[in-house]
Amino acid sequence: MTAIFITGTPCTGKTTIASKLNGRLIKINDLARSHGFIMGVDEKKGYEIIDIEKLSSYLHELIRNCDETLIVEGHVAHLLDGADKIIVLRVHPDKLKARLEARNYSEAKIRENLEAEALGVCSAEAYDKYGEKTQEINATDLSIDELVEAVEGIIADDVTCPVGEIDFMDWLIS
Repeated sequence: MTAIFITGTPCTGKTTIASKLNGRLIKINDLARSHGFIMGVDEKKGYEIIDIEKLSSYLHELIRNCDETLIVEGHVAHLLDGADKIIVLRVHPDKLKARLEARNYSEAKIRENLEAEALGVCSAEAYDKYGEKTQEINATDLSIDELVEAVEGIIADDVTCPVGEIDFMDWLIS
């Protein structure tokens, strides 16, 4: 059994790609909601606050007792334990902004997510926890099929996309 975690800031394509991969799909937000791992809502930012420790423990048991490939998807997936591989999807902040606006995110939430993407927060956190198991893909100009192919290549160890090759810092400066 293999556990593949797909993470990234909101609107980078995690759910779309994860749903096209072979394996049992686990959506972190749905799992947290259905098992009572939501501790509340950050009223200022509008985020649900997830009990990462409890969710991670529960997910670890799921992984341990599963005999099929698990695809774990969510913007906090990289904070959880148990991944065999972590794939971080990245999208340039200019393109990401339009996606976030289309979902009617507040200006504050949009700005926070764009800055996190420009700084590579998910990649840095994933690498801190998982080291070389972490791969990142620049999904900015890839079609869904191309992105699925890249993710499948990483899963099969045919493709490597090491952390640190994607740089959106210029967006912060401009």
